[in-house]
Amino acid sequence: MDLGISGRAAVITGGAGGMGMETARLLLDEGARVLLTDLDGDELATTTDLLGGTGDMLQTVVADLTSMDGARAIQDATDWDIDILVHTAGVTGAKGDPLADISEDDWMHAWQTDMMSGVRMAKAFVPPMRERGWGRVVYVTSENVAQPYSDEVVYNAAKAAVLTFVKGMAQEYAPDGVLVNSVAPAFIATDMTDGMMKKRADEMGVSMDEAIESFLEEERPHLVLKRRGKPEEVAAVIAFLCSEKASFVVGSNYRVDGGSVLSIDL
Repeated sequence: MDLGISGRAAVITGGAGGMGMETARLLLDEGARVLLTDLDGDELATTTDLLGGTGDMLQTVVADLTSMDGARAIQDATDWDIDILVHTAGVTGAKGDPLADISEDDWMHAWQTDMMSGVRMAKAFVPPMRERGWGRVVYVTSENVAQPYSDEVVYNAAKAAVLTFVKGMAQEYAPDGVLVNSVAPAFIATDMTDGMMKKRADEMGVSMDEAIESFLEEERPHLVLKRRGKPEEVAAVIAFLCSEKASFVVGSNYRVDGGSVLSIDL
């Protein structure tokens, strides 16, 4: 399918992660140029090698988005006019009892990494899209925005805030050609969920596969496909929202969750 983005330029945060890498792969295949950014330079270099290395179509920059300096560093790293912003960067953050186990620093860490990083990227790249009259912006939220879990309160709150930010931006910028949407994955095979499952396996004294199976049975009973999602399955929806094919999609939150969310709203 021709997504109509050949010659466009995209910036993807969290570029060393599976969703960022697979989104980059799809956009590159469609003829878009891609600037990948991540906090971890070594992992970013590995991802870049898997995508064929840097060159005319692929650039990279290491940046810390917990301050505006990181967003400015990304701006300064390229002379491309960025048409597409994909924000996949984020952390699960601290877990546990919402009051007894979560410190104020835990709250601030999740807020700065999951929410404010997205605000900073928007401030850096969305206004120029508006001036040029075309843009696509896609944020990764989570199943947690619709189905929060008690031991993940900092993640629930930060990702829900991202979604309300998406809704507000979408209304403001769509009339000028900049379409803002989000994608809500659930239990995707990423480094984040690998870490969760390794910890679970260690605590239970079982294999990784057994930990995943028990997690699905006990913690995600509505995930009817009974498996972790693949990063490329999320990337396919992100790429669609970056395209001309999504020209009438504004402020939406597309679930890619294997049925994990039982509710019908959000």
